[in-house]
Amino acid sequence: MMEKASRTFRFLVTLFTVTALLLGPVHGQLSTNFYANSCPSLFTTVRSAVSNALNSDPRAGAKLVRMFFHDCFVQGCDGSVLLDDTSTFKGEKTAVPNANSLGGFNIIDSIKATLERNCPRTVSCADIVATAARDGVVLAGGPNWNVELGRRDSTTASLSQANNLPGPQLTASQLISVFQAKGLNTNDLVALSGAHTFGKAQCSRFQNRLFNFQNSGVPDPSMDVTFRNNLQKTCPTPSSTLVNLDQGTPVTFDSQYYKNLQSKRGLMTSDQTLATSSQTSGLVNTFTSQSAFFNQFTTSMLKMGRIGVLTGSQGRIRTRCGAIN
Repeated sequence: MMEKASRTFRFLVTLFTVTALLLGPVHGQLSTNFYANSCPSLFTTVRSAVSNALNSDPRAGAKLVRMFFHDCFVQGCDGSVLLDDTSTFKGEKTAVPNANSLGGFNIIDSIKATLERNCPRTVSCADIVATAARDGVVLAGGPNWNVELGRRDSTTASLSQANNLPGPQLTASQLISVFQAKGLNTNDLVALSGAHTFGKAQCSRFQNRLFNFQNSGVPDPSMDVTFRNNLQKTCPTPSSTLVNLDQGTPVTFDSQYYKNLQSKRGLMTSDQTLATSSQTSGLVNTFTSQSAFFNQFTTSMLKMGRIGVLTGSQGRIRTRCGAIN
């Protein structure tokens, strides 16, 4: 079992490394004022749509940040995650980490429809995702930053890469390797993991920690006992039942996530491992300071937003985000 998991992890890292080398960084062509003349209503349109979505779904901001991550880590930040399956095309939505889990597509579609009326064939779906993720953070009380824009949309998707997105069982060392393959360092890993300060996760993502950690027959010893007992009542079986990632301030973007890790109240292995590994525990302590976390988070979101982008004559501007023109 462990040998199979090890082979899978080595394949994941190799895949991400090769992809990063093939795509290469072209973020020099991105600009914070890319649509200043061609679509000046972009920011107000996105902010209004995200704000309206939050009124009916407090998880909307977290969904948009997760969508941005899942887009950028597969083929780069190119909007590939938005493409729907057809009879001749297989997208990424049905990948194991995405199916019945990734949300927010309706928000992106609504924004795109408005922008196509106001400034047709101008704003890429990839840029809408990046901007909506920023607004999801800001409207939840998080930091603001100037989004770099100018991405174009892909005409392809990769179900296989999406199936190998870093999962909730990875250790700190494994996560560091995966992020390094994308040009992101340990600071970026720990700061971007802080997005788990809001949103929810399905019981199936962490239920093994509650009863049979790593097939040991006992719970994960790195988990606070009271925290674990409460979760055992909520998640007696691996299910789609949703649990707050941050039990303290579940809809607020703050530094509580890192304080939870210090108290052994990280929900998933990939969370708690950051506090127990010598490679990352110092950063967990540093980011309990909200200003330190916010400063690094904005830097890391910008870095992630540059992964494998298509610009200039590459890609296209989709008129509908779920389909190739």
